Amino acid sequence: MKGAVGGGGGGSSYTLPGKRRWKGLVIGVLGLVLLSMLVPLVFLLGLHNSFQSHSGFDSGQQISGTNDITIFGQTSDADTKNNSTDEQSRHVDDLIRRLEPTRPKDFRRNSVEEAKNRSNALILLPDMPKPGLKANKNISTSKVEMADSMKGSSESKNICELRFGSYCLWRQEHRERMKDHTVKKMKDLLYVARAYYPSIAKLSVLDKLSHELKQNIQDFERVLSETTADKDLPPQIEKKLDKMESTVARAKSHPVDCNNVDKKFRQLVDLTEDEANFHMKQSAFLYQLTVQTMPKSLHCLSLRLTVEYFRSPPPDMELLLADKFQNPDLHHFVIFSNNILASSAVINSTVMNSKETSSQVFHVLTDRQNYFAMKLWFFQNKYKDATVRVLDIEGLKLDEHEKLSQVHQLLPEEFRVSFRSVDKLSRVWVQTEYFSLFSQSHYLLPDIFPTLRKVMILDDDIIVQKDLSALWSLDMGEKVIGAVMVCTVRLVQLQNYLGENNFDEQSCAWMSGLNIVDLGRWRKLDLTKSFERLVLKLTPGGGISEAAAVPATLLTFQGLVYDLDDNWVLSGLGYNYGLDPEIVKKAAVLHFNGNMKPWLELGIPKYKGFWRNFLNPENTFLSNCNANQ
Repeated sequence: MKGAVGGGGGGSSYTLPGKRRWKGLVIGVLGLVLLSMLVPLVFLLGLHNSFQSHSGFDSGQQISGTNDITIFGQTSDADTKNNSTDEQSRHVDDLIRRLEPTRPKDFRRNSVEEAKNRSNALILLPDMPKPGLKANKNISTSKVEMADSMKGSSESKNICELRFGSYCLWRQEHRERMKDHTVKKMKDLLYVARAYYPSIAKLSVLDKLSHELKQNIQDFERVLSETTADKDLPPQIEKKLDKMESTVARAKSHPVDCNNVDKKFRQLVDLTEDEANFHMKQSAFLYQLTVQTMPKSLHCLSLRLTVEYFRSPPPDMELLLADKFQNPDLHHFVIFSNNILASSAVINSTVMNSKETSSQVFHVLTDRQNYFAMKLWFFQNKYKDATVRVLDIEGLKLDEHEKLSQVHQLLPEEFRVSFRSVDKLSRVWVQTEYFSLFSQSHYLLPDIFPTLRKVMILDDDIIVQKDLSALWSLDMGEKVIGAVMVCTVRLVQLQNYLGENNFDEQSCAWMSGLNIVDLGRWRKLDLTKSFERLVLKLTPGGGISEAAAVPATLLTFQGLVYDLDDNWVLSGLGYNYGLDPEIVKKAAVLHFNGNMKPWLELGIPKYKGFWRNFLNPENTFLSNCNANQ
């Protein structure tokens, strides 16, 4: 029994370790199963958090992505390449952002709160000293200035002016609320809907969504074909927008073939670029057409005055005032113009700011088309005690200069010069100047006025704000004309445009607008003959060429221009938006040189008032033609 019992006891003691080993294996297997379930779950949770924190849709990242910061100065080729690549891909990034599936409404708010909770997030510019650390003394001056300029956004203004001119600065200062915000939003939604529609239409299970998307696209196209501003949108446009946003969000949520969407987007981008190029060329053409064409109101004024002249012709005062017109002791002003309002504003502003007007005689030289209208206008309108004479330059018989008198180029030559300059910090500035010079008709003055010794030439795009009598006693020495010199541009710099000529390296460009002319010395030097010879020399086929007239004028008067004080004339009111208003008010003469003349709708609004002050709003002809607006 003992043996049996011992054997039984021995068998029992042998089986216990086997059961414990079996339980350990079971626990180990269960542990492995749990770990195999937890590890993917943890990984998935970590990936989701990583995506949510790096998706780039939070408000802070979106704002920083829209700010363009351009640094002037010397940059490496790699930096330039990266900058150009970023600019080219900015539009593509915006499209990718629009293609992202729609988030819940509180997604942006949660992202912003999450960004706020991050520990002291800072955006630092490259090479700028970090907060709490001393700035490196070896940092270049341009980089330090770059950091300082970020406070006042001066660099952004510089690039604004560099790329788009002074109008860009004026536009920033006078920015108005967008009048087509909703229209642009509709165009963006329509753009995305068109890109998704072909892929959705191919899926038979999404016929209902495809039909809704097609209806929304057609509805938006119909509205946008008749609307360019928010005020013209139909009253229920908000519902249409919500419906389109919901439909586009549903289209984004369905898996589609990315290649099809990509192809459609590329087609839309190409079409949009072609349309943008077309509108850009059309805009440039219409702009040039506008600035070179007489406004309808001024054309109406000229026609009405001409008809009225032949209905009741005014008396001819030429013989009665002949002595006054030829008296060299009086102050004679000459105006070349085919614009009635412009020449009237010049004369009115001159006499209103003169202390003594009885000795003033104005000679308005115009073409045959506007001659009769101007005769009636200046007969009906009085300018204090000043005398106004109108001459038809096409009807003058000047046998001595027959070729020159046949050209009849009335208005001064105006051309634009753009040049680059580099400052001490190696920043490039693009400066644009509009220069106006004498036309061929100006060289007929000694023969048109044979008895006069001195005249003052006034362009029709100026306004006089002070008395000009001091210029008549000006001693110009051996010079022939007095003009404002613009020494930012030397004549040597213009040789690429004017041809290889013998320009003095120290000679500055000069401006017409306000010029005092010594006709006696002009005749003594026979400058009209010199001009004719230069034009014939610079014209390959002979004759009078407009292209050769500009360099011929500069060469004719080279060394014969008396430099007037800059305070006499302030130029740039026809293209420069950035002139100081106080300086404009104090200037003796305002010159509206440039394309944006004050009588055009394109004229710069804040300068137009200086010109309108010298118009008579109660004049019947102006009211009937809406010419005093």
